[in-house]
Amino acid sequence: MKDRLYEGFRKYYGDSNGAELFFSPGRVNLIGEHTDYNGGHVFPCALTMGTYALVRKRGDNKMNFVSLNFNNAEVTTVELPELSYQKKNGWANYLIGVVWAFLGKGYKIDKGFDLAMLGNIPSGAGLSSSASIEVLMGTALKYLYDIDIDMVEIAKIGQTSENQFNGMNCGIMDQFAVAMGKKDNAIFLDTADLSYEYAPVKLKDAKVLITNSHVKHSLVDSAYNDRRNESTAALKALQTKLNISGLGDLTEEEFEENQYLITDEVQRKRAKHAVYENQRTIKAVNALKNNDIETFGKLMNASHISLRDDYEVSCPEVDKLVEIAWNIPGVIGSRITGGGFGGCTVSIVKNDAIENFRKEVISKYKEATGIDAEIYEAEIGDGAGRIQ
Repeated sequence: MKDRLYEGFRKYYGDSNGAELFFSPGRVNLIGEHTDYNGGHVFPCALTMGTYALVRKRGDNKMNFVSLNFNNAEVTTVELPELSYQKKNGWANYLIGVVWAFLGKGYKIDKGFDLAMLGNIPSGAGLSSSASIEVLMGTALKYLYDIDIDMVEIAKIGQTSENQFNGMNCGIMDQFAVAMGKKDNAIFLDTADLSYEYAPVKLKDAKVLITNSHVKHSLVDSAYNDRRNESTAALKALQTKLNISGLGDLTEEEFEENQYLITDEVQRKRAKHAVYENQRTIKAVNALKNNDIETFGKLMNASHISLRDDYEVSCPEVDKLVEIAWNIPGVIGSRITGGGFGGCTVSIVKNDAIENFRKEVISKYKEATGIDAEIYEAEIGDGAGRIQ
């Protein structure tokens, strides 16, 4: 893959002298979905699949971007310092937005660069290709321009750029997981204050498998922002009586006692998911620490039901994948992962059931939907960085 990247860089920019190599992973969230912008807990991990970039500073103010994932790719060029969202720039807006956010924070980026990118995260799969390239850009800027910034701040800038430049009102989880990932560990993150701890993912006789539904989602154009607005409205209704800053501040019992304050039924369902999912995440991490994988799996299953029925971010194809998985012996738990409206499921499967899982899921899903599913074994890797 690196050879292809160097070859592509030379094709578009003449030579690769002085270019620096960076990597940024994708992520999968084991449990804790749509809780990150509701002040709750999440439990993601970085993957070994991700995005590589070669970047080299220029002597002028031009920034050139090319993605080698596209056949006959064309270079997108913009000029510093006046940066704005332009639809014609497509995927490059995620990178341009990070430069824009760095400049907005007062960091000095006075010269442009040439950038070539190549990744192996399936597009639209819900494994956070957008956060991967945002953190990749932030990491490259840190080293190229000798900027004194830590990885948590790079994650925050990635979120800012997606919110304010690209108009996607996401929480912090994706960028944080990509920036702060640690091999063989998931991150138990409290999104209310960004306190976190690493929890080893030791599954002895089981593996984490990701199944791609190959139903593409486009979150910016989807109901994602609606869900966030509905959750915010529910919070405001609860705040007429309760002194809380986020839905993640509530226990299940406190929610049940006070849900009458939310008069809109849809908003009440959204709030119920946020509260219960946050508590499920806390319980799931405790179960993992106690090597109680069965409880972890049951909480994953409950998470999917809540995302399907209360938060309504699943879709028939993903529900079918989960239903097939639930009926296979040796599957400990399975749920949708990521923003929703398509994408992937994450399942914990006993080692001796993996072969049967692959066969059953692929054949039954094809039979039900006509679509070929793809299954990857999740290898948990480190966060973004420079490759020396």
